[in-house]
Amino acid sequence: MADAFIYDHVRTPRGRGRADGALHEITPLQLGTQVLQALRDRNRLDTALVDDVVMGIVSPVGEQGAVLPRSMALNAGYAETVSGVQVNRFCGSGLEAVSLATARVMSGMAPAMIAGGVESMSRVAMGSDGGAWPTDPSFAPKVHFVPQGISADLIATLDGYSREDVDAFAVESQRRAAQAWAEGRFEKSILPVRDVIGQVVLDRDEHIRPGTTLADLGKLKPAFEQIGQMGGFDAVAIQRYPQVETIHHVHTGGNSSGIVDGACGMLIGSKAFGEQTGLKARARIRSFAAIGSEPCIMLTGPAAVSHKALRLAGMGVKDIDLWEINEAFASVALRFMRAMGIPHERVNVNGGAIAMGHPLGATGAIILGTALDELERSGKSTALVTLCVGAGMGNAAIIERV
Repeated sequence: MADAFIYDHVRTPRGRGRADGALHEITPLQLGTQVLQALRDRNRLDTALVDDVVMGIVSPVGEQGAVLPRSMALNAGYAETVSGVQVNRFCGSGLEAVSLATARVMSGMAPAMIAGGVESMSRVAMGSDGGAWPTDPSFAPKVHFVPQGISADLIATLDGYSREDVDAFAVESQRRAAQAWAEGRFEKSILPVRDVIGQVVLDRDEHIRPGTTLADLGKLKPAFEQIGQMGGFDAVAIQRYPQVETIHHVHTGGNSSGIVDGACGMLIGSKAFGEQTGLKARARIRSFAAIGSEPCIMLTGPAAVSHKALRLAGMGVKDIDLWEINEAFASVALRFMRAMGIPHERVNVNGGAIAMGHPLGATGAIILGTALDELERSGKSTALVTLCVGAGMGNAAIIERV
């Protein structure tokens, strides 16, 4: 197998996923188009050398349907030979896109690929694509389906994380993200988004709330208590986990990932591609992995899949300098750090989705790029990126700076 390298990556800022969010007027097609154009222009890229564009899209319907990555490539002025495909592994979709592109390059079937994701959550609502998992009465009870917020509160209940614990994690995510922005840590990779007349509509993450305190978060009501108790989902979770008498609802909008719009792209290629184009590789992708986990609690996959990725790379926990886990909910990250035996000082050092938001299909590739930028900034060598995934899954990838 040949090596696959990351040559560049860009991302849009993340806009609030509401009708009054800064990116609401920008279609998913335009978000993705601007990402592809930036990768081409930054690298003076002959797009005919790109084999395919693989994008994570969790709700590939409406404006995000009809194989949107192909439309993005054509709209961006790429060579007609560049194909496109979307992939949906729920929250892990962006990282799965990177994994698929990497596999094509490693196998020698493609000299270069672009991978990433796009999700306009203000225009295409989460859950718009439906599906058997949450809605089919002949299937959902078999896997004890509950909404992810119930799963997050179940984790907190089983592991003993209090409301103060999850709020404290969220406050630190906000503090780190604010510091990272203040110090310009994201500037290398941020692509300001422009409207149809070329004016910048957003050039920094809109969801972030600098200065958030424990007192601020303490005023928020639990987000999933009513649906858990009145909707019957607490009972479903307790049926699967009978050792739990009562689910403690500790997650709120302030300690859970934000609903946002955003897009990203990553240029991945072989060594020969770099030699042909004169581009310098920034990192080698050491391994990538996916795994299934228990579907009711659903959000516990990151530790298991991280160990799998480490085994595939011939590495151990001590060989990883930086860790990135998607902050879907605070309890997910807290459990991951406990299970892996790693301190918070090495995890999400620039904040995460609680502060900056989680554009579902794009997040996995965004945080991989964030990890690469931080390796370069800090002079460190290796990073592992992982996400929990709906229906009980997880995926991960390991990169090494070159």
